[in-house]
Amino acid sequence: MDISKEKLEWMYTTMYRIRRFEETMLEQTFKGNSMGVTHPSDGQEAPPTGICAHLTEKDWIGSTHRGHGHCIAKGLDTSAMMAEIMGKATGQCGGKGGSMHIADFSKGMLGANAIVGASIPLAVGAALTAKYKGIENESVGVSFFGDGASSQGVLHESMNLASVWKLPVIFACENNGYAEATPAWYAVSASDIASRAEGYGMPGVVVDGMDVFAVYDAAGEAIARARAGEGPTFLELKTYRYHGHFHADDPKKYRKPEEEQFYLDKDPIKHFEATVTKQKLMSAKQLKAIRDAVEQEMLDAVEFGMNSPMPDASALYDDVYVNYSNPIQGLR
Repeated sequence: MDISKEKLEWMYTTMYRIRRFEETMLEQTFKGNSMGVTHPSDGQEAPPTGICAHLTEKDWIGSTHRGHGHCIAKGLDTSAMMAEIMGKATGQCGGKGGSMHIADFSKGMLGANAIVGASIPLAVGAALTAKYKGIENESVGVSFFGDGASSQGVLHESMNLASVWKLPVIFACENNGYAEATPAWYAVSASDIASRAEGYGMPGVVVDGMDVFAVYDAAGEAIARARAGEGPTFLELKTYRYHGHFHADDPKKYRKPEEEQFYLDKDPIKHFEATVTKQKLMSAKQLKAIRDAVEQEMLDAVEFGMNSPMPDASALYDDVYVNYSNPIQGLR
C-alpha cells in the first residue's frame, strides 16, 4: 500500500472524527441542544476522507445537507461546528447557518447546502475560476451530492459545461441508496449512475464507497487528471448511511434489517482497522490513541458549544446585505 504513515493516521483520525461527531451531534440533538433539523452521515466516512486526502486549502469543495463529514475532512474545527449546530455566536457561521449551511472559505469549503444539487454549480464555478486563472494544477473543485441529486437538471448542465471547457472538477456522487426514503433502484434509470458520464465525454467510475482505500485510489486518479488539464471525472461512491435521512427519521420503515446488517458488516472504519493491522501499517495501540484523542475532542466540542453565548440581537442584520460600491457618483 503506497500511502505514508502520516496520511494513514490522518485518514483514520478523520473517519473516526466524522463518526463520533455525528453520534455526539445526534445525542445533543435528542437532548434539545441543537437548532433545527440535522442529517447524520455516519457510515459514509470513506468518500469525504478518501477524496479530501488529496486536497489542499487551495482546492474547493461543495457539499450537501448531509455535510458534516465533508466539513471535517476539509479541516473545519469541530468545536466551531458543534457551536454552529447549537446556534451559538461562536459557531462556524455565527450560529446563523446551522447544520445545513456550515462553510469556511479559508479552508476551501464552499458550504453545506440545504437545496438538493445546489453545490454542484458552485464547485464547477470554482473550477472555472481556476481554469481562467491558469491554476488548475493547484486548485480543483469537488462537488459532493447524492443519488437523489443525480437526476437534477443542474447536474447535467454542469457536467456538460465542465466537459466542454475541460474544467478541473470532480463530480462525487455519494450513492447511499436512498433519496430520503425513495430507493435509487426505483427513481434512477441506470443501475450505475456513473454510466451517465459517458454521454458527457468524461470518465465515469464506480467505487466501493465503504472502502476508503478504494476511494483514495479512484480520487487520486481523478484529481491527477483534473490537475493535468484533462478535465472532469464522475465518481459514483456506493455507500450507506447508518441512521435515517434526518435525526427523527426511522429508516426501518423503508429499509430491511438484512440490508442494514450487510452494510454494518462493511463498516468503513472497521475495514480500515483490519487492513492496517493485518499489514502491520498501524498497531492497535496507535489506533486506540487516536480514538481516545477524538473522544476528548468531542467532549471539548460539546462543552464549548454549551458554554458559548447565543448571538446578540444586534447581529440580526449582519451578513445579510453586501454593499457594492460604484465609482459613479450617486450609485451604490
